[in-house]
Amino acid sequence: MSASQQILLVGFGNMGQALVRGWLAHGRAASGIEVVDPASAARAVATKLGVAAHEDAAAAAARADVVVLAVKPNQLAHVLPKCAPAAARGAVFLSIAAGKTIAEIGASLGLTAAVVRGMPNTPAAIGKGMTALVANAAVSSGQRALCSDLLAAVGAVAWLDDERDMDAVTAISGSGPAYVFLLIECFEQAATELGLDASLAKQLALTTVAGAGEYAAAAGESAAELRRRVTSPNGTTQAALEVLMAQPGLRELLARATRAAAQRSRELAEA
Repeated sequence: MSASQQILLVGFGNMGQALVRGWLAHGRAASGIEVVDPASAARAVATKLGVAAHEDAAAAAARADVVVLAVKPNQLAHVLPKCAPAAARGAVFLSIAAGKTIAEIGASLGLTAAVVRGMPNTPAAIGKGMTALVANAAVSSGQRALCSDLLAAVGAVAWLDDERDMDAVTAISGSGPAYVFLLIECFEQAATELGLDASLAKQLALTTVAGAGEYAAAAGESAAELRRRVTSPNGTTQAALEVLMAQPGLRELLARATRAAAQRSRELAEA
């Protein structure tokens, strides 16, 4: 990431703060980052990080090479007109406002605006996020690389060719952490119902889920193969899997859940 590139981050909530901490940890100079947020508490956090903070976006947008939109979707209508001069100067806009399409964002910035849409998820807060990105035709190769760098500071990055795939991404990686949190809840409840102490139940659930995820990422094998390896014939794991994989089972429930999330993502984009 070039030291001369100026970043303007509009919105300094949990995701915005995760991004700035990631950029600083990966060597981005604080002088190359500016933050806009109407909340004084948020601006105070930025100041503690050594980052310039503003209440309004208009002046800072004039200096930006990339404008990262990390506000709630219903705030974009207020924010975008103030940032439009940056689009006219050729700055790229990287939006992580859920449900807002490239066309909707571009309509407020001008037909030639370079816009990238992203969908990060909550593990970005600890540098373990997953972000899918998609760009319009106005985005240059250099701007794509810049946006990749910005999101890679908080986790893995993948590019989409078709913006319509963002609904599926939202259903899997965007909403997916909540499904895993529910699994942890269920593990804890099952453990206590089997007679284990609540604190031990929590430790077993958290460590098992986290460890299995890390192992799957490092193993280089498919999840199906890893499952087969730990399932001894007629053993305890097989007894449990026969319940989970019955018809309809966990596989079918997750398929229904992700279809519902994808459909809702489409509805929000059309609203």
